[in-house]
Amino acid sequence: MSSVILVGGLDVAELALYMFFGFFIVLVWYLNKESRREGYPLEYDVSGVVGEELLRIGDIKPKSFQLPHGLGTVYAPNGQRDAMPENVLPRAYDGTPLDVVGEKLGSGLGPGGYAPRADRPDLDMFGRPRIIPMQLDDHISVHTNDIDPRGLPITGLDGAVAGTVRDLWVDRAEHVIRYLDVALTGGGTATVPMPMVRVSRGLVHLDAVTAAQFAGCPQLKSHDQITLLEEEKVSAYFGAGYLWATPERSEPLL
Repeated sequence: MSSVILVGGLDVAELALYMFFGFFIVLVWYLNKESRREGYPLEYDVSGVVGEELLRIGDIKPKSFQLPHGLGTVYAPNGQRDAMPENVLPRAYDGTPLDVVGEKLGSGLGPGGYAPRADRPDLDMFGRPRIIPMQLDDHISVHTNDIDPRGLPITGLDGAVAGTVRDLWVDRAEHVIRYLDVALTGGGTATVPMPMVRVSRGLVHLDAVTAAQFAGCPQLKSHDQITLLEEEKVSAYFGAGYLWATPERSEPLL
């Protein structure tokens, strides 16, 4: 036989091409449905009403996820929605940004928004709290060629001294510093994200908030562990300072 014809003018190459297009369409449809497992259906920011006019590709059946260390099972989607914010001014019309009422850095909105993660500490492979103060772990220390922030004063964006670094919160799984434990000059403590500070010899500087605003940061429930939710709130508080710490930062450059 000089040629092989499967079905009329349909050859093997053309059949493979059609199969690829069919597979690709099914793949896009499947990924589009799976993307709605968290954060969907879409809803309006303030009212929480689901937008029926928005395109949805069918209902998603809940999928179970087994958590490690005997922490149980979670399902997604679970039908739960985040509570609508109450510390905002009414919008003039749809599409305008939310305006925060009262103190902004800890409002949980805008640049200070955070995800409602579990209020329990992150765990390492052995089931121990992953992030702890360095003084509780003898196997982690600051390298001799690096500057040890402990005992150094820490300043805010205004250059004023907010307090003194008294300990370091370290990640036992990755052996990195995650937070600084600061004793404030006016009393109390603050937990400061390490990626936001600049450590130099004799000084630690944080340009996210002023020295006075350190005192308003979220407080930890325990002195020897930090929960996933507390990590979110601490990072959100100081992160919001890059827009809301001073009135000048909220204004356009030009």
